[in-house]
Amino acid sequence: MTGKLYGVGVGPGDPELMTLKAVKVIRDSDVIALPGEHPKDTVAWQIAVKVCPEMEEKELLAVPMPMTKDKEKLKESHRQGARIICGGLKTGKQVAFLTLGDPTVYSTYLYMHKIVKNAGYPVEIINGITSFTAVAAKLNMGLAEGGELLHVVPASYQIQDSLELPGTKVLMKAGKRIRDVKQQLKDHNVEVSMIENCGMPEEKIYYGVDEIPEDAGYYSLLIVKEKRR
Repeated sequence: MTGKLYGVGVGPGDPELMTLKAVKVIRDSDVIALPGEHPKDTVAWQIAVKVCPEMEEKELLAVPMPMTKDKEKLKESHRQGARIICGGLKTGKQVAFLTLGDPTVYSTYLYMHKIVKNAGYPVEIINGITSFTAVAAKLNMGLAEGGELLHVVPASYQIQDSLELPGTKVLMKAGKRIRDVKQQLKDHNVEVSMIENCGMPEEKIYYGVDEIPEDAGYYSLLIVKEKRR
């Protein structure tokens, strides 16, 4: 009998935003898999262990994930990660792979999910609260109202064309490119808010482009809205 893989979204940062289903799956799993070489150093671990302290007694599986945009290196890391996960599944163990936010939104986990599924193992995604809905709630604002469009954009890539789109723009993971992102935002007639490390102890909120620091961290999310006339 083979085990089952669960991709578990642990939410954006506040442990209280973990879903009941995520907590149940973590508690029922034999193995907890996390991205990186040191599982307990990951943000996902630090969030989930506050709600599920029994994780300390479970088997941990480190799944190295290099930070690169090299397509071949990424493919190989995904294949290797899937092999590591399948090693646990072959022995009949239930594996919960923890990921920030929601596993279906710009998550590295998805690549391994597909490989494991194609290898014939049962898989399931446990969705979590996304970072952009958490940021909007923290800012007491709506993301999309009436017929307004909503665009979710990975800010680590070029965003110029995205800023021309009508409606609300969510710019995710802008950290390394924040200086360039700020400059492009200044060239548009928009209202900007940003939260760095939403829901975490080091959370910081910024209003307006000029307030945003140029050394913002990786977990920085901007909400860009067209100025009301």
